[in-house]
Order: sequence, then C-alpha cells, then structure tokens
Amino acid sequence: MKKQRAFTLIELLVVIGIIAALTTVVFVALDPATRFKAARNARRTTDADTILAAVQQYVVDTGGSLPNGMVGTTIYQIGSCGSGGATNCPGAAAACIDIGATLSSNKYLKNNPIDPNGTAATTGYSVTKDANNLFTVNACLAEGTTIAVSR
Repeated sequence: MKKQRAFTLIELLVVIGIIAALTTVVFVALDPATRFKAARNARRTTDADTILAAVQQYVVDTGGSLPNGMVGTTIYQIGSCGSGGATNCPGAAAACIDIGATLSSNKYLKNNPIDPNGTAATTGYSVTKDANNLFTVNACLAEGTTIAVSR
C-alpha cells in the first residue's frame, strides 16, 4: 500500500492563523484611513500657504491695498457664495469673498483653492487681517488638527 501525503487539519489551521495575524498587523501598520486624512491635511496646509503668499504679494505690489471685498479685521471664507460664509468657517462673515477673481486677474493665484471637502462656493478656507496687518489663512475643514498659516 502506498502512503498518502497530505496536510493535517491542525497544520492548515495554524497556517491560516499565521496568515490572518500577519494581515492584521500589516493593515494596522498601514491604516489607510489615517493615511488619507494626513494626505488631505497636507493639501490643506499647502493651499493655505499658497493663498497667504498670493494675498501678501498682492498687498505688497498694490501699495497696501487689500483684495476686493476684504475690509478691516473681519474673517472671510474664501469662495463665491453670496451668503453662508460661516457654513464651513464658524465666525466668518455672512458673505464669502472671491479673492481668486482679484488675484487671478493680477497673476497671483490662478483660482481659489478648494478644500478636499469644500465646494467652489464655500471653499473651506478663511482669511483675515489682524490689527497689526498680519494675515492668517485657516483651513476650516481640517481633520483632527488646526491648520492656520500667518505672516
């Protein structure tokens, strides 16, 4: 008689258990949800810095004039909305300001950057100028952190 060769049930269960444990460890180490959140927040930081640089360059080149719609130390959500400016950015004025229109015509910014969870009407970014003429751009829809750039 010929002896049959095969894996026992216990050997198969051990191998399946090892594969399941390795898969769990790899999935937890990679954690795609956290990676996607970090990628969206990195984009928000870059967009806020881009907006701030464009606004500052515009103010310098125009001898201190603010982009159309900015008045005093009011917080404005950037976008094309006529109302609902505080939707994504609490504390913002009722109307948004479309700084992309002003800055794109002067070659500082091609268009308003839009947050990954924002829209063209309410981009998810706000801009304000304080009493010391320092500009601050906030990413209002940041996930798990505060993203604000000031100069």
